[in-house]
Amino acid sequence: MITQYGVLPYRLDTAGKAEILLITSRERRRWVVPKGNPIPFFLNYESAAREAFEEAGVEGRIATAPIGSFRYEKRRRATGPAAAVVTVYPLLVTREAEDWPERGERERRWFPAEEAAAAVEEPELSVIILSFTAGKDDPYRRASLVVMGVNRFSWGYRMLRFVRAIMPKEDRFFDMFERHAQILVAGAGALGGLFEGGDIAGSCRRIHEHEKAADDVTRDVLVAVRRSFITPFDRSAITALTSSMDDAIDEMWQTAKAVTLYEVASFAPQMTQMAGLAAEAAALVAEAVPLLRNIGRNAGRLHELTEEIVHLEGKADELYDAGLKDLFQARDEGGTMAFFVGREVYIHLEKVLDRFEDVADEIQGIVIDHA
Repeated sequence: MITQYGVLPYRLDTAGKAEILLITSRERRRWVVPKGNPIPFFLNYESAAREAFEEAGVEGRIATAPIGSFRYEKRRRATGPAAAVVTVYPLLVTREAEDWPERGERERRWFPAEEAAAAVEEPELSVIILSFTAGKDDPYRRASLVVMGVNRFSWGYRMLRFVRAIMPKEDRFFDMFERHAQILVAGAGALGGLFEGGDIAGSCRRIHEHEKAADDVTRDVLVAVRRSFITPFDRSAITALTSSMDDAIDEMWQTAKAVTLYEVASFAPQMTQMAGLAAEAAALVAEAVPLLRNIGRNAGRLHELTEEIVHLEGKADELYDAGLKDLFQARDEGGTMAFFVGREVYIHLEKVLDRFEDVADEIQGIVIDHA
């Protein structure tokens, strides 16, 4: 799984409605948003802003929090296509350069929001565009300003690399936590798709891709803990939080493997509901993790979010008990093997919610220690 960062460039017309800037891809000339791979020593949103200038020649105010993510298939000549997940940051365009690095390779064009949503191929990106622009005037008026003009292009890049190299890298941990949380959301989404009974094989494959991506983030965090002199909070808390998030996506993969191993083709309503609870828990984690950047200010909301996750785990326990009871009562009809297979799936689903509760416990522990 390839991790990328992109921007949703927008501006407001005279009537106050949002317009979206799209660019063409190099090969297929389809409409896309500026995006690219993480840049060393850059924060996630800084990498996104950099791509906005390189590919579209625009700069402006970029939000430090993402508004969503979408998947697409990245074409690579050497190794073939690969799945990619793009985290999207809104960028209020304040300047359009006349010259920029990829000017001769792409076309850029402003669209009304509805037309932009229809022009892109990725359904998730369409939803992001419509959701962001629906009934909003300027939600990111006070967002961080990231400027990388043509004349400062090379110098600014080298200088920022240098500054990032010598500064304590506390912010790097938060970036990695947020990336991990975004993977949890994507994995839980694929888990929900699996238990809706559609493309079971495809859903299992996507869960595995997310699980491998989470392993990469976990490894990066553990390496950073060993190499960093300054950390945002206790090193054991950092590793515990990262491990708990990794355990959650690991358990999703164990669930998918059980479904594949036993060739399960249909699912009880309680299973589908438990998968839905996992998606809700992942969304709560994704909301909570960025708040750790300022624990003192966000302690109250963090407490609420962790309580909600614990509540979801309790609901999952109730569904687990009800599902097992139904399986036992139907054992004569479905046979003993159907009971044991169903129980195995239920066990893994319950463990997914248990691992999310572990994440909530780790977050709450950090709040208690640092609020």
